[in-house]
Amino acid sequence: MKSLVTLVVGLSLAVAGASVSAAGTSILFIGNSFTFGSGSAVRFYRNDTVTDLNNEGVGGVPALFKSFTQQAGLDYDVALETRGGVGLDFHLAQKSKEIGARPYDKVVMHGYSTLDADKPRDPAKLMATSKQMADLLRSKNPKADIYLMATWSRADQTYPKDGAWAGQPIDAMGHDVQAAYLKAAVAADIKTVIPVGEAFNRAIKTGVADPNPYDGIEANKLNIWTYDSYHASTYGYYLEALTIFGAVTGRDPRSLADNECSAFELGLSREQVRSLQQIAFDELTANKIKVSGAAPAKTGSPQRCVTTRSTH
Repeated sequence: MKSLVTLVVGLSLAVAGASVSAAGTSILFIGNSFTFGSGSAVRFYRNDTVTDLNNEGVGGVPALFKSFTQQAGLDYDVALETRGGVGLDFHLAQKSKEIGARPYDKVVMHGYSTLDADKPRDPAKLMATSKQMADLLRSKNPKADIYLMATWSRADQTYPKDGAWAGQPIDAMGHDVQAAYLKAAVAADIKTVIPVGEAFNRAIKTGVADPNPYDGIEANKLNIWTYDSYHASTYGYYLEALTIFGAVTGRDPRSLADNECSAFELGLSREQVRSLQQIAFDELTANKIKVSGAAPAKTGSPQRCVTTRSTH
């Protein structure tokens, strides 16, 4: 009888261990409209493949990340907690219960786009709340890999006279935001800042994207902002997701190839995909974020993505 009990217990533990393993690497995205993809086709994209902790039907950048990992043969269990127009202070005050309901292996998070909604350009709140959020996440999993995502220059804060970065070059806001996130990372003992804003700057500098949506979009260049010149366009969110994918997984974004299925579903051309993948790779490399994995042979036409639902 004792042997039978031991066998049953052993089998139960083995099954439980297999279940945990089958769930894959858990990752949580904490952010706002810059994560859920406001103003673009990305917002509700493949929302059945991720878990929205707020039950708002969001797919967003997390769903793109999920798609990329599936195509790369990686198993990620993706969740998100987002609310438009807020910083990390909101998530701490209003969503700590949802965020702390379970431990996560990895977390990608960011604050308000101007660093502080009440005091634009002031990094103090970002630094304080990044540490507070990191402490909350580590209370659930002391070994959690936490990433801060530095956001992009807003054209609406640069070209209009009342913008917080008015009169400065379009890349200035992105540089300032990156610098603030690097300070916040030190305060919160976070190793990696994902340079999404600098990737946007690189897209402009290399001529892939147009620098000023207010004077029209030059032929053969992308508008990385959507209609409000504030949020990203589908192109911008795609670049954001590529940069996150490389930073978090260590895989070269170019390894997805130009027949990547999500780009096909969202209407990007193969040339646009190649350009954006190269920008993400170059920016990650410039920031000493190592990625590997050679690009596969670019054979075959793009196809629809294979649907895999969230494991939550």
